[in-house]
Amino acid sequence: MIKTPRQQESDRPFRVGLVGLGKISQRHLEAIAVSPSNLELIGLCDSDPDRAPASGPLLQTPCFGSLQSLLAESNLDIISICTPSGLHAQQAIEAARAGVHVITEKPMATNLTDVRRMIEECDSAGVRLFVVNQCRFNPIFQRLHRAIREGRFGRIFMSQINVFWSRPQNYYDADSWRGTIDLDGGALMNQAIHYVDLLHWLLGPIARIQAMAGTLARKIETEDSAVLNLKLANNALGSISVTMLAHGQNHETSITILGEKGTVRIGGTSLQEIQAWDFTDHRAYEDECKTLDSEAFSTPVGGHRAVYANVTDVLRGRCEAATDGREAYRSLEIVTAALRSARTGNEVELPLLQEKSYTCEGIRPR
Repeated sequence: MIKTPRQQESDRPFRVGLVGLGKISQRHLEAIAVSPSNLELIGLCDSDPDRAPASGPLLQTPCFGSLQSLLAESNLDIISICTPSGLHAQQAIEAARAGVHVITEKPMATNLTDVRRMIEECDSAGVRLFVVNQCRFNPIFQRLHRAIREGRFGRIFMSQINVFWSRPQNYYDADSWRGTIDLDGGALMNQAIHYVDLLHWLLGPIARIQAMAGTLARKIETEDSAVLNLKLANNALGSISVTMLAHGQNHETSITILGEKGTVRIGGTSLQEIQAWDFTDHRAYEDECKTLDSEAFSTPVGGHRAVYANVTDVLRGRCEAATDGREAYRSLEIVTAALRSARTGNEVELPLLQEKSYTCEGIRPR
């Protein structure tokens, strides 16, 4: 049974703590800082004392050496988890048991058992579990989602996602957790998970997966490249191609959707360019797409701002969560099925489990 989530008792800012002061934490800190009426950073945490702020505006923010200390000594409403992926589950569970709402970076965990534990513990504690899948908030994809729901493609025949990035060996060597099975998860789980989530959100559910994956060049435990063939529940075909071996720099991140009445391709290095938007009919919001590339969302922190705005609106009872633990479960389930297919050589059917408590199906606004 899902408990009714706690709502903010007043209009005061939510008190936020952040654990993990690596690279991605900067986007969270900027997103928190631009909304002082809704969010107040009151504590930081990292096991490496060298990462504690030594100057600047965060110098006066208490920095703890453990999550337990942060939770015990700070009266938090929300914890933002920015640590290596394999640590997310236990940290989210500790926060939930302390009565604190959770925002966790992607992927929310590196295996489905941990994901289920996170959902169960947050439900039991009556706190909310949010996952940073910021692509869903991109104005371009909001309009694409609308076009699909309006049936403007007619029958959708095929979709394709390409993630051609560069992660040289020194990227993996810079942190011992990178490229490991337990803490990182691999190219699909750690780098491409946003785009797996995007395909599921736009076109899912996915019914069957056939995949191949390999560690072609990097000295790591996980795959650095993978290709997925997909059969969607509506009988459309799809594919996802992922590699971290592009020469020199990120080369392409793109999504293409082909239907009987429309074609859309959004590409560039980070899904920032509308390269095709062609339908047999016309809607007023099409014209807006021409100016979306230059909007603030295209900056790295723009998506995180949108995530935090959704979180605060949910906790104030104004709307439902756009990217909660149940939605994130689905993208991790797809990656898990792909890795299983790559390992066994067999086609894998979805869902892997029929437990509706772990899926978005049957979940209604409360």
